Amino acid sequence: MADVSHRPQNPLVIDKVSELKEGELPPEGRYGDNILVTSVDKFLNWARLSSLWPMTFGLACCAIEMMATGASRYDLDRFGAGVFRPSPRQSDLMIVAGTVTIKMASRIKRLYAQMPAPKYVISMGSCATCGGPYWKHGYHVLKGVDQIVPVDVYVPGCPPRPESLMEGILKLQEKIKQEQTLQRKLAAIGRSEVTVPDFAQDHRSSGHDPHVPEGNKPS
Repeated sequence: MADVSHRPQNPLVIDKVSELKEGELPPEGRYGDNILVTSVDKFLNWARLSSLWPMTFGLACCAIEMMATGASRYDLDRFGAGVFRPSPRQSDLMIVAGTVTIKMASRIKRLYAQMPAPKYVISMGSCATCGGPYWKHGYHVLKGVDQIVPVDVYVPGCPPRPESLMEGILKLQEKIKQEQTLQRKLAAIGRSEVTVPDFAQDHRSSGHDPHVPEGNKPS
C-alpha cells in the first residue's frame, strides 16, 4: 500500500494561496482531497435544488401530463423532484397544472400560504399562465395564476409535454442555484403580506370582464 502521508504539494497552489488578498477564497485543492470548502449559500442551494418536493394536486388536463412526468417512463425522481407530497406543509414546489377559475383562486392562495419557505411555483400550461382559450370570453377564469401567487418558471403549451415540464424543473434548479438565502427570506416575508383580492366579488359588482376590451364583448 502506497504511503500518501508525504504527498508532495503542488507549488502552483502554494503560490496562489500566498498571493491571495484579504477576503478572497483560496483555489480548489489547496487543502488536499479530504476537505471541501464552500459557502453556506451554495451548500443550501445544492440541497434544495436536489430535493424538490412538489405538491400533489392538479386542476385540469395539464395534470395528466404532470402525472406522466412523475411515472416510470420519464422518471422525474432522477432530478430529485419525484417525491410528490400529499400535504402543502411538506411541499416546497407548487406546479399549477391546469385552468385556474376565480372560485379556485382563493384555495390556491391558501395552499401557497401553508407551504413552508423557501417555496417555488411553476405555471404549467397556457391556461395557468394567461387564461388559455378562455382569455377573451372566459369571465370565470383567472387570467394568469401570477395574479395571486408569485411564479418562478412558466412552462408554455396546451398542454405541455412531460419533456417541457422537466425542462421547467431544470430551469427552476438553475434559478435556485443562483439565489441567496437572506434575499429569499426577505422576499418570502414580503410575499406573505400580500392579500388575496376577491375576484368573484369584483365581477359581481362590475358586471363585466375587465380583461376584455369594450369593442370585443359579445352583444
